[in-house]
Amino acid sequence: MQKADSIITLQRQYTQLRRRLSLLGWISQGSVQDRTRRKGGGAGYQWTRKVAAKTVTVALTQEQFGKMRQAVANYRQLRWLLKQMEKVSRSVIFQTAPHNTRRKRLSRKVLGTM
Repeated sequence: MQKADSIITLQRQYTQLRRRLSLLGWISQGSVQDRTRRKGGGAGYQWTRKVAAKTVTVALTQEQFGKMRQAVANYRQLRWLLKQMEKVSRSVIFQTAPHNTRRKRLSRKVLGTM
């Protein structure tokens, strides 16, 4: 019965993660910087990201900066949620799908469920 309880708990966790995923707004890869307090001029607000192993920087308006900052934070949250969903998925798969008998039990680290 404990295995079934564990799977039910994992399914609830997965449902909660999916719900949180659905609440995310706009997303964007990269990072944003506020350089308005910097001496020497230059761009006040910047968005930076990697494209084909090269860094691309774009100057932003103050309004764009605010929206991009939230989009970058949402992207980071998205990646964290997906990582958690993967762990829960693997836990359920390895608990419910039969596999060959092993001489040595696979660790949680090897299975990626830590």
